[in-house]
Amino acid sequence: MNIGALFDWHAGLKRQTAAWLDRPFDIAPAGGVHYDAEALAALVRDFAGRLYAAGARPGDRVAIIKENHLDITLAAASAARIGALPATIAGVGAPEAHRKMIERLDPSVVVVSPAVLARADAAGVKLGGPEIRFLVLGEPGPGAPEGALTLGDLEGAPEAPVQLRGPDEPMLIMHTSGTTGVPKLVVHSGTSLLGGAAKLERIRFPLLASNRSTVYASSISFAHGRTVTWLMGQFTLAPEKLVAISRHDPDNAARVLAEHRPTTLEACPNIFQRWESLAHRRPELFHRVRMYVGTFDAVHPRTVRTFLGVSRRRLPLWGQSWGQSEAGPICAAVYTRRMLRRTTDAKAVTSLIGRPMPGFAKVRVVDVETGEPVRRRGEPGMMLVASSGRCLDYLGESDRYREKATGRWWNTGDIGERTKGGQFKLIDREVDVIPGMSGIELESILLDRLPDVSDVTVLGTPGEKPVPVLSLDGDELDPQAWQRATADLPELGEPRVIPWEDVPRTATWKVRRLELREKVLGSTGTIGTGRWT
Repeated sequence: MNIGALFDWHAGLKRQTAAWLDRPFDIAPAGGVHYDAEALAALVRDFAGRLYAAGARPGDRVAIIKENHLDITLAAASAARIGALPATIAGVGAPEAHRKMIERLDPSVVVVSPAVLARADAAGVKLGGPEIRFLVLGEPGPGAPEGALTLGDLEGAPEAPVQLRGPDEPMLIMHTSGTTGVPKLVVHSGTSLLGGAAKLERIRFPLLASNRSTVYASSISFAHGRTVTWLMGQFTLAPEKLVAISRHDPDNAARVLAEHRPTTLEACPNIFQRWESLAHRRPELFHRVRMYVGTFDAVHPRTVRTFLGVSRRRLPLWGQSWGQSEAGPICAAVYTRRMLRRTTDAKAVTSLIGRPMPGFAKVRVVDVETGEPVRRRGEPGMMLVASSGRCLDYLGESDRYREKATGRWWNTGDIGERTKGGQFKLIDREVDVIPGMSGIELESILLDRLPDVSDVTVLGTPGEKPVPVLSLDGDELDPQAWQRATADLPELGEPRVIPWEDVPRTATWKVRRLELREKVLGSTGTIGTGRWT
C-alpha cells in the first residue's frame, strides 16, 4: 500500500519480471538499459540515500521534474521510502507552470534535469529560492541555482532509514493534464491509489491480463500515477518483460519495438495516432500484439482500426479506459475488429466508454444547470462519479477541490450520456462543448474520411461556426476532398492547417486546446464555462 515499498516487495516475490529501457535512466546514467527486480529495488534504495543526503526528511515534499522516463516513478518511490511526499511533474511543462507548481509544493528538495533548468533560464523564470536544495540529474548548466548538487556529489551516500507513511496519509502527488492552464496538484494516499485501481490491475482476466509469455511495452507519461498502478499489476502478474519507451517519436518507437516485439502495447491515444504511419510502414512491429491499451484521452476509430488491422493474432483486442487523475479509472471498454468496420455506427464506436468498474466506481449523468439527474437514457449531461479511488485534495487549491466534490460524487467536467444499452458515451469536455454536436465525434469522422490528415481538433467558437484545425501528412489540403468529407456534416468554419509539431500538447499528448485556440484564432473564448476543468 505504499510506493516506497513497491520495489522491495517485487524483489521478494518468487515470480518476478524485468524492465528493458529505450535509454538509460537519468537517475542512473551508467546503469544500462536492463534491470531485474533486485536491480530496480537496489536503485530505489540508492537514490533514497542520495535524497536523504541532499536534505530530504520525513514529512518533507520532494519535487521531481524531468524528461519522461520510468525513473520518475523510481525517484518518487525513493522519496516515499524515507517518509517524504513526492510530486511527479512532467518536464515538458511551461517554465512558468513549473514555477507555480513548485511554489504550491514548497519542497525541501527538487530533483530536476538540466533541460528543465535551461528552458526556465531562457524564459527568465526562477524555479525556486535559496531555501530549496536542487539535485541536478546531469551537468548543471544555464539556470542551475548556486549550490545545486549533482549525482556525483552524493555518490556513496549511506542507505537512508526507512519510514513509510500510513495507507491513508498522502503518499504521492501527481498533476492533471493542464489542457486549460496550470496543472492542478492531485494528492493521493496509498489507499486511494493502490487500494482500488491497482487491485484491478492484478486480476488475471482471461485474454486481457499479462501472463508469463507477455512482453508488455508502454509509452505513456511516466509522471502519471497510472505508472504506479501499472507496475503493481505487472509485478504481480510477472510477464516475461516490461519495456519502457520514454521518447514517443515514431523512429525511437520503431527501434525499440523491433528489438522487443510486444504482445501487449500501451500508449496514450494521440501517441498511437502519431504512430499510424509506422503501422503502415512497419506492420511487422505489431504482428504479435494481442492487446492494445489506451489511457488518458479519447481515441478515434481510425487509430484503433489501423492497429487491430496489422496484428496477426486471431482476435486482437483494444482496451480503453475512461478515468481521471483525481478519481482513478472509472469505465472500461474493449473494441474488436468487428466493431470497427466502416459502418455509420462504427464511426462513433470509440466514444462508447463502456460501463463502470464493478465494485470500484459508479457514474450518473446530471443536468448541467440544475445538477439533477437527467430524465432519460440518451440525454446528455455532466458525468459525476463515485469512486473508491478519489484523491484527497488539490494541493494549494482546496476550495477548487471542494467545489467539484458533492458528498461522494465527483464532478468530472465531462459531458456524456448513458445509452439505452447501459453503456456510457463520452461527448466532450464541458469547456470544449459545441452545441448540437460532439467535437470528439466530428474529429473521428474527419479522420476516417481524410486519410492524409494526421490530426484534427475542432474548436467551438462563441457566435461562430466550429473551426477545424488540421495537421497533414502531405503538403496541402485538397479542397475537393475536404468538400466531400464535410458535405453531410454540420456547417464548419474554414479549416486551419498547421504542422503537427506546432500543436501544443501536454505530457500525455492531449492537445492544449486553450493555447491552440489562442494560437490559431487569437482568442481564448470558449462556449463552455470551464468551471469544472
